[in-house]
Amino acid sequence: MDLRLPRLRRPRPRRALAAAAAVVVLAGAGTWTAVASDDPPQVRRADRVMATDDGVRIDTSFFTAGPEGRRPAVLLGHGFGGSKEDVRAQAEDLARDGYAVLTWSARGFGKSTGRIGLNDPEGEVADVSRLVDWLATRPEVRLDKTGDPRVGMAGNSYGGAIALLGAGYDDRVDAVAPAITYFDLAEALFPGGVFKKLWAGAFVTSGGGCARFEPELCAMYERVAESGVPDAQARTLLEARSPAAVADRIDVPTLLMQGQTDSLFPLGQADAAARAIRANGAPVTVDWLAGGHDGGDPETDRLHARVRAWFDRHLKDDESADTGPAFRVTRTGGVDSTDGQAQLRGASADAYPGLHSGERSVRLTGREQRFANPAGASPPAVSALPGIGGSGGLSQLSSLGIGVSLDFPGQHARFESAPVTHDLHITGSPTVTARVRSTSDDAVLFAKLYDVGPDGRQQVLPSQLVTPLRVEDARAGQDVQLTLPAVDHEIRKGHRLRLVLASTDLAYASPAAPATYTVSLRSDLTVPTAPGVTTAAAPLPAWVVWLPVAGALTALALLLTARRRTTAPAPDPDLADVPLQITGLSKRYARSADRYAVRDLSFRVEKGQVLGLLGPNGAGKTTTLRMLMGLIKPDDGEIRVFGHAVRPGAPVLSRVGAFVEGAGFLPHLSGRENLELYWAATGRPPEDAHLDEALEIAGLGDALARAVRTYSQGMRQRLAIAQAMLGLPDLLILDEPTNGLDPPQIREMREVMIRYAAAGRTVIVSSHLLAEVEQSCTHLVVMDRGRLVQAGPVHDIVGSGDTLLVGTVSPVEEPVAEKVAALPGVESAVRTDEGLLVRLGADGTAPGLIAELVRLEVPVTSVGPHRRLEDAFLTLIGGSA
Repeated sequence: MDLRLPRLRRPRPRRALAAAAAVVVLAGAGTWTAVASDDPPQVRRADRVMATDDGVRIDTSFFTAGPEGRRPAVLLGHGFGGSKEDVRAQAEDLARDGYAVLTWSARGFGKSTGRIGLNDPEGEVADVSRLVDWLATRPEVRLDKTGDPRVGMAGNSYGGAIALLGAGYDDRVDAVAPAITYFDLAEALFPGGVFKKLWAGAFVTSGGGCARFEPELCAMYERVAESGVPDAQARTLLEARSPAAVADRIDVPTLLMQGQTDSLFPLGQADAAARAIRANGAPVTVDWLAGGHDGGDPETDRLHARVRAWFDRHLKDDESADTGPAFRVTRTGGVDSTDGQAQLRGASADAYPGLHSGERSVRLTGREQRFANPAGASPPAVSALPGIGGSGGLSQLSSLGIGVSLDFPGQHARFESAPVTHDLHITGSPTVTARVRSTSDDAVLFAKLYDVGPDGRQQVLPSQLVTPLRVEDARAGQDVQLTLPAVDHEIRKGHRLRLVLASTDLAYASPAAPATYTVSLRSDLTVPTAPGVTTAAAPLPAWVVWLPVAGALTALALLLTARRRTTAPAPDPDLADVPLQITGLSKRYARSADRYAVRDLSFRVEKGQVLGLLGPNGAGKTTTLRMLMGLIKPDDGEIRVFGHAVRPGAPVLSRVGAFVEGAGFLPHLSGRENLELYWAATGRPPEDAHLDEALEIAGLGDALARAVRTYSQGMRQRLAIAQAMLGLPDLLILDEPTNGLDPPQIREMREVMIRYAAAGRTVIVSSHLLAEVEQSCTHLVVMDRGRLVQAGPVHDIVGSGDTLLVGTVSPVEEPVAEKVAALPGVESAVRTDEGLLVRLGADGTAPGLIAELVRLEVPVTSVGPHRRLEDAFLTLIGGSA
């Protein structure tokens, strides 16, 4: 199929007419307004809306600086979900460097109208050609000939793809510099025939929802998301929107900058682009940066400088411009102790080595192994947490090639090498051939290569990357070549390589039907070493490099050790209907043999109860809840939920929902979209969410359709409760759910908890608002200094005090109240609307009080205990709250 548009082919005499038409369209849309840049003032900015032939309006900005005269132009695209404002700073820098820079918001983003087409040749790509037409009319822009401006294109991610597509469809584009982008979008979202469900869902939600996309894209996403299997029609649709579709026409100087910490568009995407463009005879330079869509250091300043140098050389024809080596890779040399940032250093080569240069064979051992694909593909293994590695410590660990991975027993096979005798630096994609059989027609496998420490337990998954693969017709057995993710990672002497083939992964869709896979190896592991790549700077002293890494590995080992499954006690059938029983639970403070956060704690919770967990600060409430949720391991005792012992990752925890100190939401998404995205991340089927039932209990009403940024604090709290209630867990744990709420909102939260428990489920709530606990809870557990003080129904604990409420026929006069207060054994008597509130002394008794009231002719109708929960609480803990 020829995807080229007639107006985007090589220039013909009609090109000048097309350019003139574009000017008329712009003139009809409004008047240019020059806007002085806030910083610095010498950059001139003009904003303009471009009207297209199909009625879409594209919001643009034009930047120039310095004296009048013609100069090369740069089209600068933005990332998915962003707008032209995201690239303003880079546009101003390029303008100061002597370029005329045009930025724009792509269809469906920013102030531009239209639907998102994922760089549709007839939509977004055609818009690029219109922008080039307009540049050809500007007196500030250098022309190669009439209607043909000297122009380059750059951008990250979505903007990088449109740069490659622009070069493929319009030969007036003279140089491109895309970063962290895709070459084949179908392969990026359906790698190895497996649906990359979390990233695909993120695309849709960050685009504003399925309805914001072209109808055929929305239908395609919903079809694949529902089935979990990408079909041929879906691949064709995405391939047509990929630079790979016009690979034979991209023949301009290309600087490809790709991220190493990127599970969305991994290094293989840039490799495919480099091979295709070089085959067309164009110069190509490849740069592997430290960051990516999963976090790490984006190296923004270095990359922007390299883009400027690239355009100086290929647009300004500046022979002195240093465009850098043909291949460069950023390597991490430890952590700066002053700011915690990764210390980066570059390695380079005079030629791009590709992904299979300097291959060496490494023998892996391991017998034929059988493992399960569990029903519902749950629980899923974890390799990466797509898109959230960009914050704080996760970003740092990602830069170091360190992260947390989890493979469940019985759901993977593993093969291991002997310890390497010399340091081994992997640069590229390792490969291995395996034999795969399945009890189902198709098998879906996730291959990953770990760096395993000398003790055999500390394992690192470089850049948290995994290769998915769908093996068709697997019943009879198939030999398949597995190409592992491209990485740049050093295996230290004494470490091992561990190949893991798992049946599930959190980020991908796996078959829901249970199956058994049988796997054996048919070849050694082939490892690329890229011997021509050398580190430019002298290496740091070993202790500087490896001391922080050793610390990170130690922390990782502790985390993985905590997560490793141990043999769990057998379920107790007598407790199968008991939501929670805690027996002899103890947890010592770190590095202490005799100081306890929780000690000898025992209590039981039944169905339908709303249990209040009370205690002063330091009582051990939060520690208890964390042990209950499997986040930390107790030193002694046990916790059983519906008869099953709680361990980290225990399957019974799927019956527990938790809300601890608030939840994070994406502010631009609606409440419903936030909940749907959260549930999708669990890897469980959508129908198991019981979304509408949870929302009905939470009572958010029409607010669900609004963006979360418009929510009040109370609405956010109720949305967080609804999130905890997804799947309608049998046991719901709420830690301080009323924080920051006003009285009406607190009342609403109380009603939410009561409604939830009314259906036979159980709620545990930890709160400092005693009056609220008294109204909403049926039972209490009071803790102090890590120990149980008292447990039981609320009315028993509150009603066991020394204050009596004396009901009277009519209000008591003040003189009568004074006489009662003066009676022996009475400490005080206070008038209330119901009668008298009498507090007895040490020698006072209820029968004695009644006799005295009769003597004083007080019209008594009732006498009963009366005490607020606050009074009872302070009494129980000795006033230490």
